[in-house]
Parts: sequence; structure tokens; C-alpha cells
Amino acid sequence: MTVMGDPTALGRFGDYGGRFVPESLVPACAEVEAAFREAWADDGFRKDLDDLLTVYAGRPTPVTPARRLSAELGLTLLLKREDLAHTGSHKINNVLGQALLARRMGKRRLLAETGAGQHGVAAATAAALLGLECVVFMGERDIERQAPNVRRMRMLGATVVPVGSGSRTLKDATNEAMRRWVADTAEAYYCIGSVMGPHPYPWMVRQFQRVIGDEARTQVDRVPDVVVACVGGGSNAAGTFAGFADTGARLVGVEAAGGAAITDGAPGVLHGHRSMVLQDAHGQITEAESIAAGLDYPGIGPEHAHLAAIGRAHYACAGDAEVVEAVHRLARTEGIIPALESAHALAWILRSAGDLAGQTVLMTLSGRGDKDMEMFNDLP
Repeated sequence: MTVMGDPTALGRFGDYGGRFVPESLVPACAEVEAAFREAWADDGFRKDLDDLLTVYAGRPTPVTPARRLSAELGLTLLLKREDLAHTGSHKINNVLGQALLARRMGKRRLLAETGAGQHGVAAATAAALLGLECVVFMGERDIERQAPNVRRMRMLGATVVPVGSGSRTLKDATNEAMRRWVADTAEAYYCIGSVMGPHPYPWMVRQFQRVIGDEARTQVDRVPDVVVACVGGGSNAAGTFAGFADTGARLVGVEAAGGAAITDGAPGVLHGHRSMVLQDAHGQITEAESIAAGLDYPGIGPEHAHLAAIGRAHYACAGDAEVVEAVHRLARTEGIIPALESAHALAWILRSAGDLAGQTVLMTLSGRGDKDMEMFNDLP
């Protein structure tokens, strides 16, 4: 298996991945896999997706040189601007692909989970565009801290289902979405927002997101020394890394310090796949804690666990305080307000600037920070 190529027939990336689901969901996962393989090999499907990404989502997104911040740091910082895609984040790339697939499969509604609300907004948008129903599961804590995105989902016609169990965040929303899917596989399509879940989702979502990396590679004069992206489940990072996995670029994923599955986790099973997850000595999943709702997740996509295991990518983490500082630093030097999730990657760059001196660093700016403005009002 080549690095970031297709997984094995069992959906494995090395020791990670697979399909660990209730027996009742096995046929549904197999149906999605068969439909995706057929669609991905169909030039008509790929053309429909490319057309939507261009005329609807606004691709290609630019690579913006961060000139003032680069001068301050003594390096060349390039920003891949997924914040400028329609709906304000990279999530639309994957959702348009999965929504087209759902319609091709004859499904009537999308089920989705969301943390920061970016995937929920993208799912609601694609459902409205293609005439599908949309039901989004979201933790009550995330509903409180991402209220603007909740209003956007509802305006787009989606039903937002509050989840009050557990930590009331992304993990619990995913639990409920999977439970609903078990009872509604005939008419519903589960539109997972990241490179996680049972096979084929980690592979399929990465393929839909690899437009980020493939596009960026054609937009830079030479291969960057370092390619950086934030990681929760890890969809924007997987899509970015896919475009540079066969180069000499150093790949760096930055997790939230309170949800650092690679740094603090151990192999385990969560939401249908085997990966690195936060857990106690008895194998019980422990809660993540982050200012960024999109990274407030106790696991990581299985391909990232594999990339870490083979040494192709390095995973660091950033704490809440330095992330908030990074948001302000980019806003005041470049006039760009990044999402708190994206700012984790920038926080690592700011902290590592001395070691990166003279190098070219490409960072995926996965989303814009409008959604976080109410949170900033509450910060000191």
C-alpha cells in the first residue's frame, strides 16, 4: 500500500481503520462502499462534482502569502484559503461529494453530526441545493458556543437535534447520528464530516477532500518545506497531506492539547474504526476538552494514526491560550480572522518559528472565524 493510497480490502491503513459496527449496519456500510467505488470510477459523477466545486463552492481557493506575518517570523508563510469556500470552510468539499452520492443511491435525507457547526452548515447547504432533507445532531454545549452556525443550519431548512448526553459535544453527537442511521438505513444516508467512522468513510472523505492538497500543489512555485494543518478527526489535514505525501515536505498535524489522541491516546475503537483514542486504564473513552468545538473530540482519523506510526507525519498540539493569541496575531497582521480550529496550526507555527526560520510553510486555513465571534466576546 502506497502512502495515502487506497486502504486494504478490509478498509485498513496499517493497523488502523476497519469496520467495527453493529451487525445491522454492515450492509449499509457495504452499500456506501459499493456506491462510492462505482461513482468515483464514473467520469460523469466526477464531472458533476467538479462543476459544483467550481461554480457553487468557489474553487479553486487561493494560496495567500502572509507577507507581514512572514516578515515578523523570518519565514515564508503561505495560507491555503479554505475559509473562502462557500459556507466558510473546507467542509463543503466533502459534503457536495457525499450529497451527490446519496442522491445517486436514491436516499431521501442526510444525517450528519457536527461540532463547530461547519459540517452541519455544509450538509444543510448541500441538502438544500440537491432537494434532500437534512437532520443534524449537535451537542447542547456546542449549540451554545456555536449559535451563529445553528441559526444558519435552521435557515437552510435543516432540523438540528440537540444531544444532551455525555459531554454534550461532538463525540456524543456522533453517537446519536449513528444510532439514528441504524434505524433509518433504507431512506437515510449518513454524511460523516471527517476522516473517521467505519470503512469506507475515512478513505472516501479523504478522497473528497484531497482537492485541497492537489490544488495547493499546483499553486506553489515549489514544494514547501513544511505543510501544516489542524486535526480533530482530521479531514482538512488528510486532504492537504494527500497532495504532498509523495514529496519531501514535512507534514505536521496540530491537535488540541485537550484532545491530543496521537500524543496522549492509545489504540482503541471509537465510532466504527480502530485508531488512537483517549481512554482510561480500563479502555473507557475519556472526554476531550478544547476551546475549539471542531477539535473537541477524543479520537483521530485512522489514516492519521497510520501516518504517525510510520513516521510520515508528525503530530503536535496547541493549548487554548496560544490558539486565541494566534487568532489575534493573524487578524492584526493580515486582516484575516481564522476559525479557532484553524488557529491551532498557526499557534504551532508561531511557537516553532525559530526552528522554521528561512523555510517555506504552507498552512491550510480550514475555516473562517465569524462563527467564533460570540465566544470572543466572553473571553478576557
